[in-house]
Amino acid sequence: FFRAWFYFEKVKHYGDVPWVDRPIDAGDPLLFEKGRDPREMVMQKVIEDLDFAVTNLPVERSVYRVTRWAALALKSRVYLFEGTFRKYHGLKDWESYLTACATASKRFIDESGYSVYTTGTTPYLNLFSSLKALDTEIVLARAYNTAIGLKHDVNGYLTSITMGRPGLLKNIANMYLMKDGTPFTSQPGWETMQLPEESKNRDGRFAQTVRTPGYKRIDDTALSAPNLAATMTGYQLVKYLQSAKYDSYNASTNDLPLLRAAEVMLNYAEAKAELGTLTQEDIDLAIKPLRDRAGVANLSLTKANASPDPYLASPETGYANVTGDNKGVILEIRRERTVELLMENLRYWDIMRWKEGKRFEKPFTGLYFPGTGSYDLNNDGVDDVCIWSGSKPATSAPAVYELNKEIFLSGGDSGYIIIHTDYARSWNEERDYLYPVPTDDRVLTQGAITQNPGWNDGLNF
Repeated sequence: FFRAWFYFEKVKHYGDVPWVDRPIDAGDPLLFEKGRDPREMVMQKVIEDLDFAVTNLPVERSVYRVTRWAALALKSRVYLFEGTFRKYHGLKDWESYLTACATASKRFIDESGYSVYTTGTTPYLNLFSSLKALDTEIVLARAYNTAIGLKHDVNGYLTSITMGRPGLLKNIANMYLMKDGTPFTSQPGWETMQLPEESKNRDGRFAQTVRTPGYKRIDDTALSAPNLAATMTGYQLVKYLQSAKYDSYNASTNDLPLLRAAEVMLNYAEAKAELGTLTQEDIDLAIKPLRDRAGVANLSLTKANASPDPYLASPETGYANVTGDNKGVILEIRRERTVELLMENLRYWDIMRWKEGKRFEKPFTGLYFPGTGSYDLNNDGVDDVCIWSGSKPATSAPAVYELNKEIFLSGGDSGYIIIHTDYARSWNEERDYLYPVPTDDRVLTQGAITQNPGWNDGLNF
């Protein structure tokens, strides 16, 4: 299981990698002589390891130890990645990988006993903020608690003003559906809606992922608005966030999920959609439970394919590479995957396998503001941010910014918060889907390990 995961990560980063299946010591000639094995060969070894793990690991479920179900979930992830990477990057044999993904995913869904966690009024939020991993849905988690001396800093990361100020991008915020299943971007005037208005009647995951009007932190009765001093985009993230007593440095102890049933369900739907074999019954099995939890109407295969969402199909805001009869439903499954699996270390690799790296060149934008002034972001009667120009006003807002010096809007005097404008981003389609091979490895083998295309490391071998 662990060797399979290790090599899967290496293939994702580098493509062809040396496969070693025996212990080696510091003087072993393999360290100095072995070159890279073909991607296809390494991936077949990964699958062999996962098949062995599925057969030999315990059937009994355990959230902190690997089991048959963890191996099947990882197998589902591996097959989906490789199948879609091959499809969109023009490699052979993509159909067999996606067929195997659908088979492994369906077996997991049918036999594992895992289901979508639905307890409470905010079940999606609770799934990630729970101190103990909820094994209704979470297949494998990393344990954190003070008793074993393991803590992390997700609370500090999401609330501190000195840890990068992370936030959701406007492009992703726009992808959350309305409760009736229609796109937010089909609503009149969506482009200039401010946070209180754009939060109304949305997919429940929106308010369980970012701070919206009505949000209260765990163990607190007070309303908590987005703090622009802690989030550059204004969409302040709350997924994984626990109560304020964990806000000090490296104090968080909620378990972090590594594999969960929702991902396997989405893998199943996507694999079948890409193969052209998806049915409404498949959607009802794999997508509907996730939408039910979020309070969103079910996805219709017929309607999605009859009129693909223009926002998701646009090269500027969506995915230009999706074509064919199943275009509409593939786009909708990508939407579902984006909002369901946000902040779970999968998004970057989704972009890689879909060959959509040009997305990284787009402007990074956030909340909309019509201009200077003070704004109450959560409708509690208290100003949360003040944007000024000319003379600095007196204000009680916790975040105060001078326009075009401390905060920038996409239209100059109005528009979306725009960040990271001080450098140009460029994406090389011929190079950037694989990482450069570290020069230490190249020097160690005196060129037996080659460099990936397009990367110039200055070595003459």
